[in-house]
Amino acid sequence: MDIYNLVSFGGVFILLMLGWVFSGDRGRMNFRCIGWGVGVQLLLGLIVFRAPFSREVFLWLNEAVLKLLTAAQAGQKFLFGPLALGEGETGAAGEESLGFILAFQGLPMIIFFAALMGLLYYWRIMPLVIRGFSWFFTRAMRISGAESLCAASNIFVGIESVTAVRPYLGRMTRSEFCTILTAGMATVASSVLGVYVWSLKDVFPTIAGHLISASILSAPAAVVMSKILVPEDGAPVTLGRQVEMHQEPESGAIEAVINGAMAGVKLVVGICALLIAFLGLLAVVDLFIGGLGHLLGSLFDAQWEWSLQKALGYLMAPLAMIMGIEPKDITIVGGLLGERLVATEVPAYLRLAELMDSYALSPRSCVVSAYGLCGFAHVASLAIFVGGVTALAPQRREDITKVALRALGAATLACLMTGAVAGTFYHEGAVVFQTAGG
Repeated sequence: MDIYNLVSFGGVFILLMLGWVFSGDRGRMNFRCIGWGVGVQLLLGLIVFRAPFSREVFLWLNEAVLKLLTAAQAGQKFLFGPLALGEGETGAAGEESLGFILAFQGLPMIIFFAALMGLLYYWRIMPLVIRGFSWFFTRAMRISGAESLCAASNIFVGIESVTAVRPYLGRMTRSEFCTILTAGMATVASSVLGVYVWSLKDVFPTIAGHLISASILSAPAAVVMSKILVPEDGAPVTLGRQVEMHQEPESGAIEAVINGAMAGVKLVVGICALLIAFLGLLAVVDLFIGGLGHLLGSLFDAQWEWSLQKALGYLMAPLAMIMGIEPKDITIVGGLLGERLVATEVPAYLRLAELMDSYALSPRSCVVSAYGLCGFAHVASLAIFVGGVTALAPQRREDITKVALRALGAATLACLMTGAVAGTFYHEGAVVFQTAGG
């Protein structure tokens, strides 16, 4: 274990301390929840990066996801032709790829995975897996069954996970609402995860396995951070007991696929709208900052090249350092974390792919960044989740909105904690990191 591994290990506890500093009630810490959550994260990190027996399982999982993504391209290629071909690919008629185009290669994956998840839910496969995670969270971490079920669901799905606990929303405590929001923003839905894998697979061949690991690691971290920032001060109705998942009945597998695909379409449209709006607004802000830097530079006879990316890099640099990022990469990774916070994780991952392709980051920084960015912890997601939960429980709007910003902070800390755990166990000989360059 080198010095950076130790920095990452210490970072786990520094992040916990930061959560405690900003806690709404520092005297009400659920140490059982914190201990089990941190312990599970460290154990999973140890298995992924260090356990010899995990090598074959990890590579098999990664290969299975990549093959699934390749199969998912069939519909895209039929519909979009050469636009759906990845870089270096050639179509059946000899047509060549036009390069990576997010709208035609990445985002359609969401529709496919949404339909697949709908089918797995109908076949009762996903509910069985989710109940397993939920049982562990409920028993080991001593939290309510409703928030455990929602947190477990978020490992695989997004805002729709809230519907699984719809009958209990009206009676939830503020701490439970914070956990639901935090879990939603600290993890990623499997449908969107496919977009990240597709963006990074050429420069990071084992990214699929890593991102699956990151989403699982972030679930207990989300529970821990939410319970630190908004400790439980009430009496949850489902405390310590398992609850049944609420599902809308479907007539058959075909209806499940159709409903899943239509939900995926709505998600794609939402992502497109957010990217167009936020990236455009950020470009305007960047123009203003750059102009201000040029003006002040001319007044002081200096060359000042200011940009939003640089400002975010310096602002988030301390958090990147806490995760265990190497010193030369701190401001770059800080910029990625800042970009994720204000512009969603999609452009942040695309930027990470560019940095990896040009070898601008060290292998360690690439891995830790990939884990730390794996989550919906951004302003747009906060609006989506708060809107979704309040739509299902309008009578609790005030309680939900009061914990919203704390939930975003908890989700951000949870993602950083997942990055720190990855940094704790990372080593150069790890089979789970094999870049295209070797």
